[in-house]
Amino acid sequence: MRQFFKIMFATLLALVLFTVIGVFVLIGIAASATSSDKPTVGSKAVLVLDLSVSFKEQYKENPFEPFLNDGEEQAPSLFEVIQLLKHAQSDSLVKGLYILCANNMNGFAASEELRKAVVDFKNTGKFVYAHGEVISEKGYYIGSAANEIYCNPQGGVEWTGLSINMLFLKGMLDKLEIQPQIFYAGKFKSATEPLRATKMTEANKLQTGVWLGELYTHFLQSVAWSRKKDTAQLRNLAVTGAIQTAHDAVKYGLVDALKYDDQIKLVMLQKMLLTENAKINFVDLATYRNAVSIGSMGTNKVAVVFANGDIVSGKGGDEQIGSDNYKNILRKIRLDKSIKAMVFRINSGGGSALASEVIWREITLMRKVKPVIVSMGDVAASGGYYIACSADSIFANANTITGSIGVFSIVPNLESFLKNKIGISSDGVKTAPFADMGSINRPLNEQEKNFLQASVDSIYLNFKTRVAAGRNIGLAELDEIAQGRVWTGSHAKQVGLVDRLGSLQDAIDCAVKMAKLESDNYKIREYPEKKSFIEEIMNGYKKSISNELIQTQFNLEEVKLLQELKQLKQLVGIPQAKLPFLLKVE
Repeated sequence: MRQFFKIMFATLLALVLFTVIGVFVLIGIAASATSSDKPTVGSKAVLVLDLSVSFKEQYKENPFEPFLNDGEEQAPSLFEVIQLLKHAQSDSLVKGLYILCANNMNGFAASEELRKAVVDFKNTGKFVYAHGEVISEKGYYIGSAANEIYCNPQGGVEWTGLSINMLFLKGMLDKLEIQPQIFYAGKFKSATEPLRATKMTEANKLQTGVWLGELYTHFLQSVAWSRKKDTAQLRNLAVTGAIQTAHDAVKYGLVDALKYDDQIKLVMLQKMLLTENAKINFVDLATYRNAVSIGSMGTNKVAVVFANGDIVSGKGGDEQIGSDNYKNILRKIRLDKSIKAMVFRINSGGGSALASEVIWREITLMRKVKPVIVSMGDVAASGGYYIACSADSIFANANTITGSIGVFSIVPNLESFLKNKIGISSDGVKTAPFADMGSINRPLNEQEKNFLQASVDSIYLNFKTRVAAGRNIGLAELDEIAQGRVWTGSHAKQVGLVDRLGSLQDAIDCAVKMAKLESDNYKIREYPEKKSFIEEIMNGYKKSISNELIQTQFNLEEVKLLQELKQLKQLVGIPQAKLPFLLKVE
């Protein structure tokens, strides 16, 4: 008995000590998170725009980030970056902008918004310099907007054009004796091609060639404008492979000079009339965000709802658009009379057709009581377009990927794989002929195939009906631009799927105008709303630990492949309005 009490008291003491230590840790984190001490910008500041950072659509604070990333602050959201660059235009403490453009981890539409913000900043007369050791084409797209762009003497500029490569799994599935059993509607609906073909179909090659060519043309036009070049000449440099070295990049005017890091800093020092040994006051955007106040203030509210990731039924995760979660968010906004308009920022390649329908319903109800404006990010296609189509007005960037109005469903048959490859067989009983329809242990019979194809066709018709009503287009006319076809934002505007080309801020300005608010008397309310401090602590801890574990075992490309395989698993048996997976533009 004495031994029992010893163990019990020792356990209680350990629990008390753990609790006390945990409380102090939480207090320390809370104090640092809620500290009112703002960093100072300092005089003659040079903002740093590092394009190797992927700027997310919505800023979500992770309290553990500084502890796991050497004290570095989290990067601001894409919209915050745009606002910060706008604020810096009139900030007398900021003298210029330095763009690190070797790599660009942001999408084409996000890069378009960033480039416009850089051009607006430069037009104020403040200097903008860009540099990269080896500059990628996406990095060059933004960097070329600078006053001057440099690369390392032993580096260079990638100038080879854009390409798309898809991985096709049909050969592997055939060897494994796995039948995907695919049903789809829309001749351009290419999401299932990797499972049913060994190469791109002609229809898919046609549509992909068109929208990829439009992205490239926009890229060349933007560079030609900044560098005062001819687009035909720029295109020819890629066709002939003329840019092989850094010296070639100077020769053909893609960069202004070849400089090492210390030489670029000397250029900035001279520009700011500082001595050669002076230290440049570089300020990263995360620090600048904490040092200044951005955003409009007023009594009226405009809701900005960020919908990022795959569309799924239920609550969904942090990087998903869960129908239950967003249904509740939209309903809350609709019933809140202090919110005068809503901007729906969509960055999604789609997902569950039923989940998309649930969100579509809430948007149609919202539109009856207050203006609804959609702003499309890098991609708002398939299910992403489904949830956008009933808005009062749709904004997209020229480089946005949208459309893909089509549906598919997959039911895998693993019978031969299980029996012939790993020696597993199955058997069972049922009370009706179709009780086990969709089972992975046997192939579908013809009647079941007809059922599933009819279901896909019905969902596709419903999808087109929603779009036709929302866009005021006849079904016959819509069918010409549907069929699962993918469009760029600029082309989508031409065919009537998009109203205007513009950024998130342009969409907000439109919402303010439609709600008849004063342009300087409103404030933005972001959704999904921030979690409580404890929720942020727990979610941030789990996310940070998971990310650290994944990054120690896999590289970035392997992580992306694992994510795609996880998405593939989620497609089984659920009708999807979704873009192709395993798709990468290089």
